[in-house]
Amino acid sequence: MEETIKKQIARLPEALLAWYEKNARPLPWRETTDPYRVWLSEIMLQQTRVEAVKQYYTRFLNDLPTISALAAAPDDQLFKLWEGLGYYTRAKNLKKAAITIVEKFGGVFPQTYEDILSLPGVGDYTAGAVASICFNLPTPAVDGNVLRVVTRITELFAPIHQPAVKKEISRALAACYPKGRCGDFTQSLMELGATVCIPNGAPNCSVCPANGFCRAHANGTQLALPVRPAKAARKKEKRTVFLLKCGGKIALNKRPEQGLLAGMWELPNVLGALTVNQAASMLEEEGFAPANILQSAKRKHIFTHIEWDMTCYCFRVKNNVNSLIWVTQDQLLNEIALPTAFKKFLELI
Repeated sequence: MEETIKKQIARLPEALLAWYEKNARPLPWRETTDPYRVWLSEIMLQQTRVEAVKQYYTRFLNDLPTISALAAAPDDQLFKLWEGLGYYTRAKNLKKAAITIVEKFGGVFPQTYEDILSLPGVGDYTAGAVASICFNLPTPAVDGNVLRVVTRITELFAPIHQPAVKKEISRALAACYPKGRCGDFTQSLMELGATVCIPNGAPNCSVCPANGFCRAHANGTQLALPVRPAKAARKKEKRTVFLLKCGGKIALNKRPEQGLLAGMWELPNVLGALTVNQAASMLEEEGFAPANILQSAKRKHIFTHIEWDMTCYCFRVKNNVNSLIWVTQDQLLNEIALPTAFKKFLELI
């Protein structure tokens, strides 16, 4: 990396720290340096809006206040606490990491970057965030927000998806971390990217504490940065979903342990768009007594790499089938986590 770019990056601590003290949003996870709480917040915030995370964060900690409590939590309890946040692999990895901390580190959260990075589900960004915020180590947490800030400040047109580019930026940031204020500097970079140098729109350059030395601002190239590869087209699938009611209970199925929504509960469904007559015939073939159609609905659900176009038929059936699990509405409400893609159809009950 050019020396002039490194010098630009080295100007960030002085500019951002004073600004952060005055402008930081009051967020519950910023009130502590407890690594369990900071780690939890960072995992929850991945791919999720801050406002959505707040209530989940508080509720999660009320029920699972310690690492040992998380490690011992039944999966159904964990997924119910996570219900609605999506990307359930995050929750699974949280529990795996908690078990690792209990078994390998005696229940005490590890205090070095390398040990934190060794935990399941923890990458460079999360390890850097926890190590700097909780243990005051000069370990950058470089995510999309930080890459956007740095590439605009330096007017760096190198593609940010290339690992070498991210590593160079991380090294340049680590070299200028202010002693004793590592956590504040990490959070100031996060805050600037989230509230001022924003994605998907024009940055608020007039209030940016770095506008005096930002090259993109000076040259009007803000919206051209950062440089990203073109996104691949999202795959689309049609699915037929069955909301089956029998004797006051609803049928659920367990998804495979690998793949999308691995191991989660779901409403029974099949690939393809069936007509109501085709759906009724399929139920009879599966061993149900003749089914009465009650309602139907169409919904879409978008995952990161795939989009489901779903048609749901709500049937009342006269007998259940042992291959499915039958639960009450109260269980659905209080005990069982149903992914949002399927929860959209519960209004048909």
